[in-house]
Amino acid sequence: MSPFDAVPVIETVVVQPTPFCNINCSYCYLPRRNVTTVMTQDTIVTLFSKLFSSGWMQPHVTIIWHAGEPLVVPVAFYQTAFEAIESLRPGAIEIRHSVQTNGMLITPAWCDLFKTWNVGVGVSIDGPKHLHDAHRVTRSGRGTFDRAIEGVRILRSENVPFHVISVLSAGALDSPQEMLDFYLAEGIEDVCFNVEESEGDHVSGLFAANDVRSRFRRFLGEFWTLSRRCERIRFVREIDGMLPRVFRPDGSTLSNVQVEPFGMLNIDCLGNVSSFSPELLGLKNDQYADFIIGNVLTDTLDQMRGSAAMVAMTRDIAAGVEHCRGSCEYFSACGGGAPVNKLAENGSFRSTRTSFCELTQMVPIDLILEAFDSLQGSMTAEGMSTLIPRETVAGFEGRVR
Repeated sequence: MSPFDAVPVIETVVVQPTPFCNINCSYCYLPRRNVTTVMTQDTIVTLFSKLFSSGWMQPHVTIIWHAGEPLVVPVAFYQTAFEAIESLRPGAIEIRHSVQTNGMLITPAWCDLFKTWNVGVGVSIDGPKHLHDAHRVTRSGRGTFDRAIEGVRILRSENVPFHVISVLSAGALDSPQEMLDFYLAEGIEDVCFNVEESEGDHVSGLFAANDVRSRFRRFLGEFWTLSRRCERIRFVREIDGMLPRVFRPDGSTLSNVQVEPFGMLNIDCLGNVSSFSPELLGLKNDQYADFIIGNVLTDTLDQMRGSAAMVAMTRDIAAGVEHCRGSCEYFSACGGGAPVNKLAENGSFRSTRTSFCELTQMVPIDLILEAFDSLQGSMTAEGMSTLIPRETVAGFEGRVR
């Protein structure tokens, strides 16, 4: 079926309450982080009225409040917004709110909101103080670690579940034990890693290095082994998030929402809408009309679907996915990559492999398959489950590649 013929299925909605961020990370790609505009409640009501009445929403939808620092907007903003969205929500649709924050503004009042609405919380913290403060700084250049870790400790004291996302610098890539020791000391159990990537106007120095793949492979392999041995890290996204994509014991089909039209719908503070990779929101591009397919205040979803920008992006991203399908042995676990990285690294949605693919897809898949091969031949089922959960292995019928 052509991507133009399929009925859109919205799985994730990324909402930008404000583009403003209270810090100035050296690797940030967001182009408008000095702008203090805040999305109006009328825009939120209009947006979700259209989404819920479209018939395009999945039964389970994640709403991510992101693309700036979401906690610079007051608690009352979210209380009002969440109540409005809940009043509009059809009974057949379940939603989960989520925020990604730098942690500096977390208070008990925020924790009350998170618990009341079961909000998923991600905190951006790059490891120990010397690694974190090398890149995550205030506008005057001061480190932000002390306030960020205070936010983490408040979440723990208030019993709010959370995960952390750590951007791996050159120093962190060589320090898996130090990173693990930091997480253990702070009671952090759920960990995600991002290697500094090229997006928007930001060009990653790490991506330009010849050895970044081997260094990340060594880091992730060692961290995975160490964390499983200590049994206090519950979830490592790069491994545990990839396992069901590799083994798929239930025979489920692969989904990559970043390449599906409307799979991810991204809305800025003024109501402008983009789709595909959320990082495209706010970037400039003449070929695709700055990736904007319409505005929720003036356009219907059907009009956005037929916009010139949406048609062009759908065509070119689908072509890139087909090139990946025909040329990449990792396709069955990846599903076509991330359009924003193809454009940033290769200059075209129609392209295939990127450094981002190598790190986020190929390295974890290789580690998982090599561990499975090794464990299958030399360890008991109990030993295998220390690295790969038994229920995952039990349904495995063949390799991903």
